[in-house]
Amino acid sequence: MTTGFSTNHDIFQRLKAIFLAAKEDYEGGYIFSIRSLVQAEIFDSELEQAGELLRAGYVGAAAVIAGVVLETALRDSCSQRSIDMGKLDKMNADMAKAGVYSILVQKQITAFADIRNNAAHGNYEKFNNDDIVSMISRIERILAEHLGN
Repeated sequence: MTTGFSTNHDIFQRLKAIFLAAKEDYEGGYIFSIRSLVQAEIFDSELEQAGELLRAGYVGAAAVIAGVVLETALRDSCSQRSIDMGKLDKMNADMAKAGVYSILVQKQITAFADIRNNAAHGNYEKFNNDDIVSMISRIERILAEHLGN
């Protein structure tokens, strides 16, 4: 006759299976893939948020958010590739030297960092709405083509 109660042994056996599966996923390198998927989803939503802010007229805020997404992805990509992290310009140059992306992409990232810095310091006259539209679009491509971990 079954009472519906689980014994400690039953609970342990179920949990043991879960932990063994998690260990297998970790050892197989799947945990990092899941992390990358979650991170990609977060970046997508943050870039969507930047687009919404831009459409609402908050050009500076949109530029700052898009720039932060780019810098965060750059840092994570450097970490994955064992490239020293530091200031954005150095990481950007090191990534180009390592062949992760071209000099053209390096220059675009430098320009986007400049826009982000100007936005963060209230220098709105140094960029316009179209610059941010292009920035968000191009960052999406850079993430997909070069910085996806």
